[in-house]
Amino acid sequence: MRVGGVLLIRKAVFPVAGLGTRMLPATKAVPKEMLPVVDRPLIQYAFEEARAAGIEQFVFVTGRGKSVIEDHFDRSYELDDTLIRKDKTTELEAVSSWLPAPGELAYTRQPDALGLGHAVWCARHLVGDEPFAVVLVDDLITGATPCLQQMVEAFGETRGNLVAVEEVPRDQTDRYGVLDPISDDGRLVEIKGLVEKPDPAQAPSRLAVIGRYILLPEVFEHLSRQQKGAGGEIQLTDALAKMIGNAPFHGLRFAGRRFDCGGKLGYLEALVACALEREDLRDGMRRILERYLGHDR
Repeated sequence: MRVGGVLLIRKAVFPVAGLGTRMLPATKAVPKEMLPVVDRPLIQYAFEEARAAGIEQFVFVTGRGKSVIEDHFDRSYELDDTLIRKDKTTELEAVSSWLPAPGELAYTRQPDALGLGHAVWCARHLVGDEPFAVVLVDDLITGATPCLQQMVEAFGETRGNLVAVEEVPRDQTDRYGVLDPISDDGRLVEIKGLVEKPDPAQAPSRLAVIGRYILLPEVFEHLSRQQKGAGGEIQLTDALAKMIGNAPFHGLRFAGRRFDCGGKLGYLEALVACALEREDLRDGMRRILERYLGHDR
């Protein structure tokens, strides 16, 4: 969408239908997106990052057992009333001040677990014919400027498909979509190809796509063919690779730290890092870490 000559990204898609198998048994009954990092669930971090980037419409692609996500983004009148009666204004602010306005959220279902590309395709009618963001909640990203805000600003320069990237160890390239670059100025990487989960020996680089995208709506044309790729799933990376050459395509080295909260160690690191960033928790968290590291024994 263009306002006053400026391209804006108004919509973001959050694929949240996954099973969270890497975090079982915690995710047997609780969606992985609702796992707390300090005092907010992962999905709230992602939502607040998107809103800080100017997103106005938030599309959640859900599945079975995810109704608690909808509850989290709704008002709890009984809780609000209890907090008001007990004069707990700080707690009331914490549960209500960030809530989206009526009409800003939309939900659609992914009935079958057919991959990330299929989940994004399920949101096609809600996105329409305009550029949009995709936010993967598993990746919690901290930094002075929210990652998606950096990407929206970069999109104003590139006017094409844009993915957030970071360098990963060579032996981990088979976990990611990996860029095949043409040029690299240290911030923006122009690419000629994308490879989904390449064997480390054949990986064209160590630049891995992580869970933030800004995409042109033409991606839906490719996803609609429902072609299966790695793992027998409809891969978003495969659809993006088919768009290279038809529109600008770049990776953005974002400023910030990314935590893979879909796995146990990444999730634990995020807990520690986010606690250390907070003034009300920093000193206590340091004391706890020192105790377990044996520095005060």
